Amino acid sequence: MNLSPIVLFVYNRKEHTKKTVEALQQNSLAKESDLFVFSDGAKKPENQKDVEDVRNYIKSIDGFKKIKIFESEKNLGLAKSIINGVTKIVNEYGKVIVLEDDIVTSKYFLEYMNRGLDIYEKDEQVISIHGYIYPIEEKLPETFFIKGADCWGWATWKRGWDLFESDGKKLLAELKEKKLIKEFDFSGSFPYSNMLKAQIAGKNNSWAVRWYASAFLKNKLTLYPKESLVYNIGLDKSGTHCGSEDIFNKTDTVDDIKIEINKIEIKENSIARKTIENYYKTIKEPFSKKIIRKIKENFLQKNKC
Repeated sequence: MNLSPIVLFVYNRKEHTKKTVEALQQNSLAKESDLFVFSDGAKKPENQKDVEDVRNYIKSIDGFKKIKIFESEKNLGLAKSIINGVTKIVNEYGKVIVLEDDIVTSKYFLEYMNRGLDIYEKDEQVISIHGYIYPIEEKLPETFFIKGADCWGWATWKRGWDLFESDGKKLLAELKEKKLIKEFDFSGSFPYSNMLKAQIAGKNNSWAVRWYASAFLKNKLTLYPKESLVYNIGLDKSGTHCGSEDIFNKTDTVDDIKIEINKIEIKENSIARKTIENYYKTIKEPFSKKIIRKIKENFLQKNKC
C-alpha cells in the first residue's frame, strides 16, 4: 500500500497528547508513515505555558518515517485548525488519516485505515473511513456503511474532502428544502440539526457537524467497524475513563482490537443504522443532552475558557 500521511491536531493537553502518540507509535505501520502535527496557538496568556509544554513534547516524538510540526502563532480554534490542516495535507498527498489529541488507537488502527483507503479509493460514493463505533451490544458485520461522515479517528481522500461545505446556513437550507431533517437526525433520535443551528448561531464552532451534513447531502457513505479501534480519553474534565458514566466506549482498552477489511456492497446498512438509532434512544439520560454536555466539557477543557 501507498501509506496515507497521519495528521494530528494538538493544543494544550500534554498528557492526552502523549497517550495518543504512544498508542499510535505501537502501530505496525507507524515507522513507515509520515506524521504531521498541527499545534494551535494559545487562546489566552494563561494558556501559553500549557501550549509550550505540548510543543516541547511533540518536538521529542520519534517512531515515524517523517515528522513535521506546524505551529500557529495565533489561536485558530479547533474547527479552523482542522479545516486548514486537513486541506493542506490532503491537497498535497491526496489522502489523509486524521486524529485529535485525545484519540487513543488500537495497534491495528493504521492497518485498518490504510486498507480502507486503498480498497475504496476509486469508489466515489464512499467519502471516508471511520475508526469509531458506539458501544453497541448487537452483533454487527465486520464493516458496514452509514450515510454521512464522522470525526473520531477518520480518513478521507481529496475527492471526499473537496465536498466539505463550511457554510452551515447553506447546509441547513438544503436539508430543509429536501425535507431531510428527520433522516439527518437519525429518525429524530439525535438532534444533529440543532447542533448545526447552534453552529450557525455561533453557539458552537463544530466542523464535524458540517462535515457530516456535507457528506449526507451528497448521499455519500462512511465505512465503520463492528468494534471501535479508538478510545476517546478527552470527554471528561480529568481526561480519564469515567466508569459507568462512560457511554462512549465499550471496553477500557482498544489495544488489540483488529478489524478485517474486505470489499463489501456499497450501500447503507439499514440494520446498522437502526441499531444506532435505538442506541441513541435507550441511554438512560437523554443521549442528546449527555453528549452535548460531554462535548461542551471537552471544548471548555481544550480551550480553557
